Amino acid sequence: MADKGIIKWQKPMQKVLYALTPAVLASVYFFGWRSLAVLAAANLAAYASEYCFARYYKDQVTSAVFVSATLFALSLPPNIPFSMAVIGIIFGIVFGKMVFGGFGKNVFNPAIAGRAFIYINFSTEMTGRWFEPFRDKLGGLSSYTTDAVCGATPMQVLKSGGEVSLLDLLVGNTAGCFGETCAALLIIGGLYLFFTKTANYRLTLSCVLAAAGLQAALYYGGVQGALPPLHALLSGGFVLAAIFMVTDPVSAPKSDISRWIYGALIGVLTVVIRTFSIWAEGAMFAILLGNMFAPLIDYAVNEIKSKKKKAA
Repeated sequence: MADKGIIKWQKPMQKVLYALTPAVLASVYFFGWRSLAVLAAANLAAYASEYCFARYYKDQVTSAVFVSATLFALSLPPNIPFSMAVIGIIFGIVFGKMVFGGFGKNVFNPAIAGRAFIYINFSTEMTGRWFEPFRDKLGGLSSYTTDAVCGATPMQVLKSGGEVSLLDLLVGNTAGCFGETCAALLIIGGLYLFFTKTANYRLTLSCVLAAAGLQAALYYGGVQGALPPLHALLSGGFVLAAIFMVTDPVSAPKSDISRWIYGALIGVLTVVIRTFSIWAEGAMFAILLGNMFAPLIDYAVNEIKSKKKKAA
C-alpha cells in the first residue's frame, strides 16, 4: 500500500507546471497578487479533495492534481470570490476525476469540468464584470488586486462589432481571465512542452488548423457573428485551451490518427459554439464534448485498422 498523503511526482506533470509558470507570473503583473491567492486556494482545495479519495483507493495523490488546479485558476476572472474558486475545483477533481477511479481513468478534463460547473451556476460572477489590467511599469506587482472595471472582454468587444489590437492580445494588455490574456507567454510554454515531447503537437495543431479554417470560411463568407480568424484564435482562452487542455494525455485519444480527428473536432466545435450560440466560451464546452467522444474515436480508428489488416 502506498504511503497515504505522499505526493507522487510525475515528470511530465512537472514540465507542464514549468510551462505554465510564465502565465502565472503574467497574471500577477496584469491583475495583482490576488491571482496567486486564488491559485493557492485552488491548489489546496484540489489536493485535499484528491487526498480524501486517495486514502479510500489506498493510493497516492499525483502531481497531476496541481496541473488541473493551476489550469483551473488561470481560467478564472480576476474578481472571482474565493469560495466559488474552491467549489469549482472540488467539483472538477471529485466529479471530473476521482469518481472514475483517479488519475488515468477519468473521462473529462478536471479543470474544464470545474470551470464549466461554476460558469453555468455562477454566470454573473464568471461573466458579469471584468477588470482592466495594470498598465504602468510595475503592473500589479505593487497591488493586491485591480479595481479598474471594464465592461467587456476582447471576445465580447469583437462580437459587438468593436476592434481589439492583435498586439494587445499577444502581450496580454486586455481584460480577461488571470492566465488567458497573454497569448505570447502561453505559446512559449507550449513550445517548451512540444520540444520536450511532454505534449503531443498533433492535438494542438489539428485544433488550431480546424478552428482557423472554419473561422476564416465563416468570416470571409459574411456569416453574422463570425469573428476575424486571428483575433478569434488569440482571444477567449483559445490558446490556453488548445495548448494545455486539449493535450491532456488522459482525456485525449491514444493513437495519432485519433488525435488528429479529436483536435480537429474540438477546433470546429469551438468556432460553431462561439458563432451560433449565446455562449462566448466555445472552447470550454467543445473540450467537454471532445472528451465524451475520445473513446469512441479511438475505438472507431482501431476497428478500421483491424479490418484493413484482416483484408490484407
